[in-house]
Amino acid sequence: MQQGIVTVVGGTGFLGRYVVRALAREGFVVQVLSRHPKQGAEIKTFGDVGQIVLDYADLARPQTLEGKLKGSYGVVNLVGALWERGDQNFTALHAQGAEKLAKMAKIAGVERYVHISALGVETAANSKYARTKLLGERAACSALPQTTVLRPSVIFGAEDNFFNQFARMACYSPVLPLIGGGKTRFQPVYVGDVAAAVARALTTPHLLGKTYELGGPDIYSFRQILDYVCATTHRHPALVEIPFRLAMAIGSVAECLPFTPPLTRDQVRLLKYDNVVAGQALTFAHLGIAPVAVDAVVPTYLGRFVKPSAGEIIA
Repeated sequence: MQQGIVTVVGGTGFLGRYVVRALAREGFVVQVLSRHPKQGAEIKTFGDVGQIVLDYADLARPQTLEGKLKGSYGVVNLVGALWERGDQNFTALHAQGAEKLAKMAKIAGVERYVHISALGVETAANSKYARTKLLGERAACSALPQTTVLRPSVIFGAEDNFFNQFARMACYSPVLPLIGGGKTRFQPVYVGDVAAAVARALTTPHLLGKTYELGGPDIYSFRQILDYVCATTHRHPALVEIPFRLAMAIGSVAECLPFTPPLTRDQVRLLKYDNVVAGQALTFAHLGIAPVAVDAVVPTYLGRFVKPSAGEIIA
C-alpha cells in the first residue's frame, strides 16, 4: 500500500474518474481538484472513507491552486479542453496553466509529476489545440525534468464523447459526415488503460522523465470508425464526404452556437493529421500494459443505441 498523497488536477472528468479509481486501488490518498467538485461527489466512493478528497481549483486561475499541492508526493495534470469558451481557452489551460502548475509542484517538492498530453502535438502545427498542448508539455518538463508525459490517442470508454457521439448521431440523422473523405487514421485507446499508465508512472522509478505514446492495438480510418458504429448499432445512415474547406465553414458557424459546438475549425484542422503512435515511440509495451481492443469494450455500451428489429418491443 502506498502512503503518499497524489493530487489529480481535472479529476472529475471522463478520464479523471478512472485515474482516481486506479490511484485509490494503489493505496494513495487522492486529492481531486476541479472547477466543479460537487459534480464528482460519487468519486469519494472509489476509495475508503477519507481516502479521496475533492476541492476547488481552476487552472485558468492559477491563484486558486495556491497551497493545495503542499504535501503531495505526486501530481497528475489531466486538464484539457476540446473547444474554447471565455477564459477556458487553449492558451490559458494547456500552456500557461500547465506551466504554472508545474512550477508550483516544483516549489511544493513534488517527487512524481504526470502530464497528460495528446498524440500528434508535434505534427499538427496548424492546430491551436496541438500547439498549446505541446507548449504545456515543454513547460512541465522544463520545470520538472522528472515529468512523465503521456500522449493518448482518442480515448474510448462507456462515458466517452467519441463512439457514443457518432452512435447518437446515427440514431437521429439520415447522414454522417466523412470530413476530408474519412481518411484520417485513429488508434483508439481504452480509458482504463490510460488510467493504468498514470498509476504505473507514479509507482515505477525508471519511467521518470520519459514520453509515452498511447494507442490501442488497432488502427481505424475515420470511415472505418463510422462503419463500425453503424454495424454495431444496426443503423445505416448515409456516409457523406465533406471536404475540409466546407467543414471549416460549418465549424465557423457551429462555434457561434450558445451550446457545445458539434464541430470547431480547430477540430477540422486536427482531422488533417493521423492520430496514431509513431514508429519509434515508447508505448504501452514499455509500460508493461497490454492495451484493450475496441471490440472488447465498445459493443457493451453502444447496445443502448441498437436499432430494434422489426416487430421487437422495447420495454
